[in-house]
Amino acid sequence: MNIAAVDLNLLVAFHAMLEHRNVTRAGEAIGLSQPAMSSAVRRLRLLLEDPLFIRAGLEMKPTPRALQLSAAVRQVVQTVQSEILQPTRFEARSSTRTFTVLMPDIGEANFLPRILAMLAHEAPHLNLRTLAMPRHAAADSLESGAADLAMGYFPDLHKAGFYQQQLMRSSHVSLVRKNHPSIGEQMSLDQFIAASHVVVKPHGREHVFEKHLLQQGITRRVVLEISNFLSLLPIIESSDLIATVPQDLADFCVQHGQVRTVPTPVKAPVIDVQLHWHQRLQKDPGHAWLRSAIHRLFSQT
Repeated sequence: MNIAAVDLNLLVAFHAMLEHRNVTRAGEAIGLSQPAMSSAVRRLRLLLEDPLFIRAGLEMKPTPRALQLSAAVRQVVQTVQSEILQPTRFEARSSTRTFTVLMPDIGEANFLPRILAMLAHEAPHLNLRTLAMPRHAAADSLESGAADLAMGYFPDLHKAGFYQQQLMRSSHVSLVRKNHPSIGEQMSLDQFIAASHVVVKPHGREHVFEKHLLQQGITRRVVLEISNFLSLLPIIESSDLIATVPQDLADFCVQHGQVRTVPTPVKAPVIDVQLHWHQRLQKDPGHAWLRSAIHRLFSQT
């Protein structure tokens, strides 16, 4: 017999008859009228080729075939009720789940300490794994399940099938060493153009400020290009080079090194730092908990 041709609601009716031994009471228990319940019993008899329940006085007694099936039917109905139909819960304090998050190296340095401190308090057994990859690969990773969440600037993920949640907006500022010989608290456009610059261009990730300068027709001398944000701090500390970076990266560098920020004399674009995830995880309770917890940590609203 092909299970696709079987109305599995009949198992619920069968279970109700086993429990109540009366067509009317069994129907009331599962929300069926007496005629509808009688119809379900007839269909069960045809399906299983057995009378199943025989009237004996005031009740319907199960046949040997019905008694033979009773344990299996009870187990199926109870499993559906207790494991399939129950709402999924996520207990943060006891969860040992591992989440994989896409973020650049500066995100690991800037965001992870605060996230880990929060998890130690609220979800001490939960685990994180981070990955850095080109922006164009992020969508495939989230769709396939190789990653659960992306955190940072991922403009390619603003498309159908993905959700976003704003964390912060980060403007661009220039970064110089504390004792820079020619750059004071302000910097003119002429100084900016004449200075020597270092640019961070991670593999597969566009540099927003560089693209903006190109659109504005502004050129300057780029002495050094590097691929890793965390290499920037010792380079700025030990040279007269200037780097123009998002404010959150600049704040990290100022906090951990002998550098300072200067307003950029070019009206710079603003970076939206967001959480991104695929629609398949929108209703996942554990994923929703982690998104909410990160949003509480970093949201500026």
